[in-house]
Amino acid sequence: MVRIAIGGIWNMWDIEYWRCVMKTSHECPDNDIKFYLYTHDTGQKRLRIDVRNRYSLKYAGFDPLKKNVIIIHGFNGTESKSPITTLRNAYLSRTDYNIFTVDWKELTRFPCYISALSNTRLVSQCTAKLYAFIMDQGGDATETTCVGHSLGAHICGMVSNHLNIKQHKIVGRCVWTRQDLLSTVTLIENSNSPEMMLIKCKLSTQTPDFLGDINQIGHVDFCVNGGRLQPNCKGNRLRRARCSHFQSACYFAQTVKLGTSMIGKPCVARCPKISSNWGFLPGRSIPMGHDTPFGYVTKD
Repeated sequence: MVRIAIGGIWNMWDIEYWRCVMKTSHECPDNDIKFYLYTHDTGQKRLRIDVRNRYSLKYAGFDPLKKNVIIIHGFNGTESKSPITTLRNAYLSRTDYNIFTVDWKELTRFPCYISALSNTRLVSQCTAKLYAFIMDQGGDATETTCVGHSLGAHICGMVSNHLNIKQHKIVGRCVWTRQDLLSTVTLIENSNSPEMMLIKCKLSTQTPDFLGDINQIGHVDFCVNGGRLQPNCKGNRLRRARCSHFQSACYFAQTVKLGTSMIGKPCVARCPKISSNWGFLPGRSIPMGHDTPFGYVTKD
């Protein structure tokens, strides 16, 4: 493990603030990567999972007959704060899920984005061991979803690199790419293909000229409120951008909790200008988010 001192403008006199952690060895388990299980019966009480102890899941209340969701936070996040708690609580409102969270906050602190990006390799490797552990204890791969926010979305995608059989379903929330910092996509593997495919939806919640992207990324794209800064976000442009970034998690959580509560018409190619279409879009309306039809693909 290497600690890297990074200088800057903010808090430049606080040495600890600029101390970053970059893992150089890839050995799992790692003390800086923790796994927790929440269930409908235990509520918001979390129980830590040790993949080295075969009884760990049983003692934590794991039910192999239920579906599983693995939720992973992103840069400068933690499993115990928003927007991860928003997603967790949405799944807790249901009775059919074992809810796992991955906490790697020590490896992804602000402003250490470069080291956090490097550390995603180790986090994905260790999360793959959690995934395999769940399967070994009776979990159903076809009923298991990995939900990632920001860098967590990349980790979800990388997990399959460490598995003999790739994951069945991934929900990548707010995937960070060069051009699309604040979109939401659902990735689901085609069981007949060795490669994972992007076949469900993109939810853009950011202004395209600032941080977002108006172009089509997913096979099904929803441009919520035109894909711009969200109406309930207040403050300066940076605060509104951050709020809109988190807002996509709230939208998805709503669909987890209330099923087909959000209905939308997928966009084709790029987010349309609201002023030019008067709110009317071509195509049929379908549920947005958790219950978007499996295999539905928007065609140009």
